[in-house]
Amino acid sequence: MKKLPTIPLERLILRPFTLDDAAVVQGLAGDPYVAETTLYIPHPYEDGMAEAWIKSHSHQFNEDRSLELAIVHKEENDVIGAICIGINRKFDHGELAYWVGKRYKNNGYCTEAAKGIVKYAFDDMKLNRIFARYLGKNPASGKVMEKLGMKYEGILRQHVKKSGQYEDLVYYGLLKDEFV
Repeated sequence: MKKLPTIPLERLILRPFTLDDAAVVQGLAGDPYVAETTLYIPHPYEDGMAEAWIKSHSHQFNEDRSLELAIVHKEENDVIGAICIGINRKFDHGELAYWVGKRYKNNGYCTEAAKGIVKYAFDDMKLNRIFARYLGKNPASGKVMEKLGMKYEGILRQHVKKSGQYEDLVYYGLLKDEFV
């Protein structure tokens, strides 16, 4: 059984979630802002969802399907969000996804966390390519991707439906030999 990694960064620590984090996750992910800016987080975020999600992480990692970590503020030791690499071993690529609670946005935390997990994905997980996508109405997420050096790869117009509305998905990608 592989152990989920802990990745220390400058202001943050990326570490495995524990069940003790469930109430904080529910509070942060339960904010309509987080649901609005992410594809898969529902609103309302029901009781028990955070626990079930956290319990799945170790199994998903051991089956080489995803690496899901808590974004923790080093000084305050608070969980402020989540970051993930979904893994496709057949093609040696991964999908980067992240979110932070509304009160933590615009501080560079997503960028710092993304650089940390992408470096881990290339160096330790031996992936060749990382891609990410964001809902067209959330261009701030695209800014994070650009700061990582990801390249714009295209837009899938009205590709998904979220809260009854069709949404564009904007794709970015990064190859291992492009990562600085």
